[in-house]
Amino acid sequence: MTRYSDLYDIAVVGGGNAALCAAITAAEAGARVIILEGAPLPYRGGNSRHTRNFRCMHRGPMSPLTGAYEEDEYFNDLMLVTKGKTDEHLARMTIRTSEECLPWMQDHGVRFQPSLSGTLSLSRTNAFFLGGGKALVNAYYNTAADLGVTIVYEAQVRHVHREGQAISHLDVEIAEAPPVTIRARAFVLASGGFQADLDWLARAWGPSARNFLIRGTPYNRGVVLKDMLDQGADSVGDPTQCHAVAIDGRAPKYDGGIVTRLDCVPFSIVVNRDGQRFYDEGEDTWPKRYAIWGRLVAAQPDQVGYALIDAKSINLFMPSVFPPIVADTIPELAAKMGLDPAAVQTTVSAFNAACRPGTFHPTELDGMATEGLDIQKTNWARPLDTPPYYGYQLRPGVTFTYLGLKVSDSAQVHTPDGPITNLWAAGEIMAGSILGQGYLAGFGMTIGTVFGRIAGKEAAAHVA
Repeated sequence: MTRYSDLYDIAVVGGGNAALCAAITAAEAGARVIILEGAPLPYRGGNSRHTRNFRCMHRGPMSPLTGAYEEDEYFNDLMLVTKGKTDEHLARMTIRTSEECLPWMQDHGVRFQPSLSGTLSLSRTNAFFLGGGKALVNAYYNTAADLGVTIVYEAQVRHVHREGQAISHLDVEIAEAPPVTIRARAFVLASGGFQADLDWLARAWGPSARNFLIRGTPYNRGVVLKDMLDQGADSVGDPTQCHAVAIDGRAPKYDGGIVTRLDCVPFSIVVNRDGQRFYDEGEDTWPKRYAIWGRLVAAQPDQVGYALIDAKSINLFMPSVFPPIVADTIPELAAKMGLDPAAVQTTVSAFNAACRPGTFHPTELDGMATEGLDIQKTNWARPLDTPPYYGYQLRPGVTFTYLGLKVSDSAQVHTPDGPITNLWAAGEIMAGSILGQGYLAGFGMTIGTVFGRIAGKEAAAHVA
């Protein structure tokens, strides 16, 4: 049986992108590192195994990225989605550092595919992983193993022992083994948010949260986060703020991942259970607005919405993993979706009458807007008039929560009495330090990579 009685230089709690970046960076600096991954090996990697891309600043074409995407534009994009609820110092530092991360990722086994075009509108801003997030995670685990990092799966950290302004050891439950104590000279917490704990979500949101779907890993239950908050670590963020998107209502309760997201909204009209539209579907390009739709749907009766599309728009977005509901008429489609056919037909007829002529551009803001509606559609507004008609049920899909540990720009965890001298945090457990609300496509991976590397570097320097 494996023994864990030795003193490690650094213990990394978590097994996703941020944890791996920290472990690799620390190991390359000469530290003896152990990774404690709560999931079993086939599900290792946290939410990172579901991701697809990394948002990266660059001053000109770089690797798969086209054009330039410089600091101010990147920061303005972030401010747009967070509505100013971000720490500018940390955000700008993250953005600037992202430029050096992409070459580092390539040097550590990550491969990128050629730039993407089309309705995602990301060829200039986001680099997509060849093989997706699982390939990235596998590359990093291979690199960590080559560096001699000890990797333990199904290792649930139950308690982080704080003694004054330092951490002494961890209580860990490892599958099919007695509980163990892991001692180290420094610690990095990268164990994600609390979104898989439905009781915690319900305490924050109310009973409606039990209708949410959790599109990420079921292993992020916030045990380590709660433990540290209970021990007086500085917190940041609102427990009701999260990265939540509109996903297919047929998705599994947990772990559906990226494929369950529906990208049809800009080319649809979206109605609630009562057949009424409730928000501007064409407010902005999808990468800047997809993350608000989870919260919008969450605020509707029964936490459900319905996207309605016609034949001329069905091929304008990424294909869905589940086929849409199809009908020859709007009333027939409404009936198949469990909606009042008359109410839906009234909404569609009013929308169609409000559409105005224009030049349709699916990949950019085209100004094709409605006139005379209480809730306008400001771009891509075309009548639903071409059968067959298609529909999807939308549910809120939570990726990760923003309540977390507040960190400094060196990723160090603090308390009201000052920094915890040997504790750092990276990834979703501290993302609320930068993301107050909203989300920008690929930015979670940026935060995890930047702060994972910082945490690994700082922890290694502490034990050197």
